[in-house]
Amino acid sequence: MSESVPDHPRPLGEARSLGEAGTAERGFVQLLTPEGERVHDSDYDVELTDAEYRGFFRDLVLVRRIDAEATALQRQGQLGLWASLLGQEAAQIGSGRALRAQDMAFPTYREHGVAWCRGVDPLHALRMFRGVDLGAADPHAHNFAMYAIVIGAQCLHATGYAMGIQKDGQVGGDDGQAVIAYLGDGATSQGDVNEAFVWAAAFTAPVVFFCQNNQYAISAPTDRQTRVPLYQRAAGFGFPGIRVDGNDVLATYAVTRQALDDARHGQGPSFIEAFTYRMGAHTTSDDPTRYRIAAELEEWRLRDPIERLRSFLVRQQIADQGFFDEIDAEADALAAQVRAGCLALPEPTPESLFDNVYAGEHGALQEQRETFLAYQSEFLASDAETERSTVPGREGSRR
Repeated sequence: MSESVPDHPRPLGEARSLGEAGTAERGFVQLLTPEGERVHDSDYDVELTDAEYRGFFRDLVLVRRIDAEATALQRQGQLGLWASLLGQEAAQIGSGRALRAQDMAFPTYREHGVAWCRGVDPLHALRMFRGVDLGAADPHAHNFAMYAIVIGAQCLHATGYAMGIQKDGQVGGDDGQAVIAYLGDGATSQGDVNEAFVWAAAFTAPVVFFCQNNQYAISAPTDRQTRVPLYQRAAGFGFPGIRVDGNDVLATYAVTRQALDDARHGQGPSFIEAFTYRMGAHTTSDDPTRYRIAAELEEWRLRDPIERLRSFLVRQQIADQGFFDEIDAEADALAAQVRAGCLALPEPTPESLFDNVYAGEHGALQEQRETFLAYQSEFLASDAETERSTVPGREGSRR
């Protein structure tokens, strides 16, 4: 399947009329066709070394393998839930690799690929989905905030953070900082997100809103939420918006890098719509066969982000079969490591729910904790009595 490269998908923030929505619908930045053919863009382009091209491929394969293993763990009852990234690897790896070390990322609950790019242990996400903890971590350890479960809330957090570094004078040069907020197409309908857009625009905050339009807000298709392509909404708030082929890791890298550089140089916010597709379910509690057809799934399967980069590497003789075999072996080893690590996670005590809520002692919380422990002790005493009365040989046995 070949997709045309639009003649004029830019400039950023260009407003189009509703009558032009059809043209805009097809227009996005693309540097790698689904067949693996390299194309060039006058405004967004990248020239990478062979090692860097192979590095992108390695990232795509490894995060897909982590995702597959986590999905299997959930199906086997080892995780309570899992939000798969299947099909969205290019959007996450491309944008994640565009971040500099000093930049700050605010994810949703699906950015496992971005976490990988930031050096976050894959077990971090599994801990939360297994119920071992609530997903808390030091966001400054990797400049990667905690997963946000509340839809769109992270956009407010990111905007506030961006305004903070702006006031601290950390914006305005090549060594400046930038912030990226991830969101889905469904989140664009949330009030929190629109409020974040207003504040970011009004204060020229150095934040990039990276929307992965995976076509469905759980079961609601994108066209049920908007009359125009999502990236065009940015113009209404007063900052640039652009659409990129979200299954093209090179294009998402190039566009995100430019947007982040603009932000760090004090040019304010921007909105990127990565046009992609969720190949799996919204989460493992969802059944996508109830709201989408197999032909649509197959159409997007032909645009697979990993296969198109593999084709490019082969076409350009950048990688051989030995390289691909090595990556597959590394992915298998990583999956085994993730599985073993997940199964070895320690079970938390019920009262640990009260730990680390506040930095110091808190009287009301301490009172709640003591009440909970007293309540819990009633059940423990009851369980012990039941065991004594029913297990042969124990005190109080009825035999």
